[in-house]
Amino acid sequence: MDTLNETRRASSFEEILADFEFLDDWEDRYRYVIELGRKLEPLPEADRSAANKVQGCVSQVWLSTHVDQSGDAPRLTFIGDSDAHIVRGLVAILFSLYSGKTADEIVSIDAGQSLGLLHLNEHLTPQRSNGLMAMVKRIRTDAETSLARRRLH
Repeated sequence: MDTLNETRRASSFEEILADFEFLDDWEDRYRYVIELGRKLEPLPEADRSAANKVQGCVSQVWLSTHVDQSGDAPRLTFIGDSDAHIVRGLVAILFSLYSGKTADEIVSIDAGQSLGLLHLNEHLTPQRSNGLMAMVKRIRTDAETSLARRRLH
């Protein structure tokens, strides 16, 4: 087993949810969220562009979307980064929920319900919660855009 790749492997949302349920207090969960952010693939410097910057976040957040149009439905994968450790972890959680899914699957996900299972809103500042929803909106918009492009072709 390649240890570096294993530590870089993204967790599934189900794994994150199970880990959250196992951890008793928010301080442990907070450290876990930061650790998830450390596992994110590095964001190439070229992707730290104004076009990839997520609007509505207090921290700086970049989100780069790759759309694979080769299958029956557009499939989206994401890479991203933030200048704040906790936000980087929130990015990782969103990627576990959305990355690798088809655009149809992405737009059908109820982010509020899914993220609610983690009880994040109870422990995030209003600004962080707003930023999290801005990232969700950006991901959904990218999915909707890829669906619209697919219909045009």
